[in-house]
Amino acid sequence: MRLTTKGRFAVTAMMDLALQGGSAPVTLAEISARQGISLSYLEQLFGKLRRHALVNSVRGPGGGYRLAKPTSEIAVADVILAVDEPIDATQCGGKENCRDDHKCLTHDLWANLNTHIFTYLRSVTLAELVRNHQASASGVSIIQVTDRRPGTIQAVTV
Repeated sequence: MRLTTKGRFAVTAMMDLALQGGSAPVTLAEISARQGISLSYLEQLFGKLRRHALVNSVRGPGGGYRLAKPTSEIAVADVILAVDEPIDATQCGGKENCRDDHKCLTHDLWANLNTHIFTYLRSVTLAELVRNHQASASGVSIIQVTDRRPGTIQAVTV
């Protein structure tokens, strides 16, 4: 899977915004300072996040950004897709023309991996990330397994 800094930074910035938790808008300069992400890069990312209705902007003095939805309704996959980050482990972008305009021998393997990655990222919300971060900061480790097949672990708190 090819996840560049664009997707990673977008998720990090959204989590930072979620951790602020209040109704007061947060400036990109504050996020930039806390996370070490360039302000101009954040401006580009937040323009895309706003267009995808994941954040709202507040203009004027005291302005900034707020989450447009509750953290429980924002999946990591939504954030990554909003900033045009492909979730694709295939060489061909899913077009099945990997090798000399034909499907390569391992195309189905990588396409299935895409499905699993997307399903996982769709299942993880900002609320879960915030909860895990806060638990970790307080010294509690949370291991969460989202596989619901019989015989697998549902969730373990250590």
